[in-house]
Amino acid sequence: MALFEIAFALVLDHEGGYVHDKNDPGGETIYGISRTHHPEVWAKGTPTEQQAKAIYKRDYWNACRCDDLPPAIAIMVFDSAVNQGPTQAIRFLQRAIKVKDDGIIGPNTIKAAKHSNTLLALVAIASLRIKHYTALSTWQRYGMGWSKRVFLTTITAANYT
Repeated sequence: MALFEIAFALVLDHEGGYVHDKNDPGGETIYGISRTHHPEVWAKGTPTEQQAKAIYKRDYWNACRCDDLPPAIAIMVFDSAVNQGPTQAIRFLQRAIKVKDDGIIGPNTIKAAKHSNTLLALVAIASLRIKHYTALSTWQRYGMGWSKRVFLTTITAANYT
């Protein structure tokens, strides 16, 4: 199975099916595709899993150049990109592997990721993700779920080192 397929399945486990939580800034979602962030898809009807997969591949996996990263790091960066945005996910990676924190994934970031201690990088990214979540006003409501997501993603990603 291709790595993207594995990472996509993990994200779907986290994102779940249809949700309409009035307290969630993303609003109505299905497969993690929110009406707020993807109104063009919702305008054509409820998004399908295949549409979600295409969006995840284009806007998150490809945007973070996950095919160029070590598999474990790719899984972690992808999940972070989906939940916290691609630029933030790249910044977490860059901080974890100690390269310039500019939110742009270029040759230096990729080279450093390939030469990093993968398990230490995963732990560092996980820590940065949790720290970021705790600063959000919605931490009290969603913090337990976000923490669980980060821990499960870290465990899953570690299987690909």
